[in-house]
Amino acid sequence: MSHETATAMLPLFIATLVGSPLAAAAPIGLIEGASDGASSAVKSFSGYWTDKTGRRTHVMYLGYILTGVLIPAIGFATSWIQVLALRVAGWMGRGARGPPRDALMSESVTPETRGKAFGFQRAFDTIGATLGIAIAYLLIPHFPIPSIFFITVIPGIVSVVVVVTLVKGKSRIISSEHPNFRSAVKGLPRRFRLFLLGVGLFGMVNFSNTIFNLRALQILSPSLGQTGAADFAVLLLLVLNIVYATSSYPAGFLADRVSKRVLLSGGYVLFGLACVASVFEVPSIPILLTIFILAGLSTGVVDAVEGAYTADFLEPSQRGVGYGVLQTVNGVGDFVSSVLIGLLITLVSPLTGFGVFAALSVGAAALLLTLTR
Repeated sequence: MSHETATAMLPLFIATLVGSPLAAAAPIGLIEGASDGASSAVKSFSGYWTDKTGRRTHVMYLGYILTGVLIPAIGFATSWIQVLALRVAGWMGRGARGPPRDALMSESVTPETRGKAFGFQRAFDTIGATLGIAIAYLLIPHFPIPSIFFITVIPGIVSVVVVVTLVKGKSRIISSEHPNFRSAVKGLPRRFRLFLLGVGLFGMVNFSNTIFNLRALQILSPSLGQTGAADFAVLLLLVLNIVYATSSYPAGFLADRVSKRVLLSGGYVLFGLACVASVFEVPSIPILLTIFILAGLSTGVVDAVEGAYTADFLEPSQRGVGYGVLQTVNGVGDFVSSVLIGLLITLVSPLTGFGVFAALSVGAAALLLTLTR
């Protein structure tokens, strides 16, 4: 809730700092890209460190503290360079806390209930994100933009208090088999590395849901005007988040009862179907709803099942670095996919862009099914 409220305010804040929305495009792109890159860069090592030291919670605590304090501090910024520095540092904390959190979660439940656990976590993460966006829109008419950033410190600090006082690590045997980070990564099981190939291909296809939002804006603008289209596009994004939140736990519940590889591959195919629906230029509400519902279902299934499935490949002493590598692969894929789809849509056509990505989504599903047989 804390960082999604701040993220929703970021474009408007940068536009205010630089003078216009048009001038804000380049700084926002740099801030988002640098933040995601920094987050991905620390994930693998933070996971390895918790394997090496046997302590999951310390890195996780630090990550929550950095995010909870530095993101609200953006409200003090007087230039976009300062925003860049604070956002990158805050996102490094966000990246650092992810792998130990997932490893700790996998160790805190039985193998038979991992799907439910990861589905439950993703559901609440998305509920918080949805509430954060709603809070931003509710506060904009009543508070100056910097004040809204300051308000986000409240849920940020509450989350720190919760994890520090309530989340306790389990005693674990520290493995001395891999004395350094490189050795630990090379020591990951072959089946897990094959699994990462399928995940990596889908990662290079799984572009940001913002692209679907822009597609809706493009399709609806001729008939509704830019303002009306923007309002409806935001509503569709809210639908996506609601579907994401409500599908995560059922997907995780189902993952404990059926083949995770088949269910995860199905999530990839759902994303491909959303791409297929995005090919149509007709401003049809049913088609647009279908796109966002499919995208929400795909995200709910993939995020819940992928985390639970990862634990099946790894020994407990490898889960920190394993989750770190997984999240790094996904982070790099997110960057690549968004750049590629943008280039294809702009330089060729939406038909080509979404068509190619639909085919690659199905290809990623087939690759995952084959490599993890």
